[in-house]
Amino acid sequence: MSFFKKLKSRLTRSSSKLEQGLEDIVAENAAPEDEVETPEAPPAEAAPPAAPETINLPDPTPPAPGYVPAPVTEPVEEENAQIAKAPLDIEPAPERPDPGPKKPGLFGRIFGGEAKPSEPRRVLDDEMLESLEELLIASDMGVDTALRVSANLAEGRMGRKLSVTEIKVLLAQEIARIMEPVAKPLPLYPKKPQVVLVVGVNGSGKTTTIGKLASQFRAAGKKVVIAAGDTFRAAAVEQLQVWGSRAGVPVLTAPEGSDPASLAFDAMKKAEAEGADLLMIDTAGRLQNRADLMEELAKIVRVIRKVDESAPHNTLLVLDATTGQNALSQVEVFRKISDVSGLVMTKLDGTAKGGVLVALADKFGLPIHAIGVGEQIDDLAPFDPAEFAQALVGLES
Repeated sequence: MSFFKKLKSRLTRSSSKLEQGLEDIVAENAAPEDEVETPEAPPAEAAPPAAPETINLPDPTPPAPGYVPAPVTEPVEEENAQIAKAPLDIEPAPERPDPGPKKPGLFGRIFGGEAKPSEPRRVLDDEMLESLEELLIASDMGVDTALRVSANLAEGRMGRKLSVTEIKVLLAQEIARIMEPVAKPLPLYPKKPQVVLVVGVNGSGKTTTIGKLASQFRAAGKKVVIAAGDTFRAAAVEQLQVWGSRAGVPVLTAPEGSDPASLAFDAMKKAEAEGADLLMIDTAGRLQNRADLMEELAKIVRVIRKVDESAPHNTLLVLDATTGQNALSQVEVFRKISDVSGLVMTKLDGTAKGGVLVALADKFGLPIHAIGVGEQIDDLAPFDPAEFAQALVGLES
């Protein structure tokens, strides 16, 4: 199964809620069927009503013996029938010219191929636009981003009749446009070791993310070392050791309760001596409103800079998608303490609404390196804005 199919199948809460909401919005005040803008058959101007009557009138003169009447043909009606049937064709005949300008790109092809004349449509007016804004806010997109997306979608389209499929395509276009600038892979530098500091709140998925990234980098031929900096939680150390064993990556640990900054310092020295390409440092989960824990994180940064003043070269903030709008405040606080350079969003499966990722991209513009939709090694993949947008609104790839 491709990652897009996996993402789409596991973003069931987001896509189904959005899709149902869009269907409800359109159905609430759908245009009557006779008012929907669908192709109509041209009037049968060439077939006057009197013509069939004249052809079908019986001849009052008795036929001569042996006379066989010629079959009656109605070429005008047959021609009209073919004209009337043409707009109902599912696909235009190859010899028939394209009725309009070809829409560019993937979204244009979807837009042109998926919109069906039989779909209910609703006139895009202020009331419909307000309902759309409320639906996007409810999907964790945030007020500012929802208003911006809705306004861009409506630009030049007010008064037009739109179907659910057309709205979904327009939404996917706008979401992908917002997220395209932030879709960037984790940068790799020639500096050895490249230090990747991984931060986040309790339960965000930091440890699992480190294990998956280390395994993937190891498979790509990089020499990786992991430092288990969460010295307060024995389960985190054990979990990293399991991942390290699976990926063939050494995991440096320290006694429970020891100073994580000291472990980070020792890990840098060891990684440098062994010529490692990457050093990934796990940190204890901390709430953004705990000043003491945030100061401890700042201390780790100060200590590793004694070994390399440019370290950490990447600071990844791991966010749990199920926290919704709370992820915005987490980014604000962690950026001040640890100079966050990129994001990884986990747990987009399950109960996550997904829209918060759009709000993060719109507000902060931080690179989104990867997203996770499960516990398996291949459930963490580079972020693709077009695939994410289509999965979020329930479109096929």
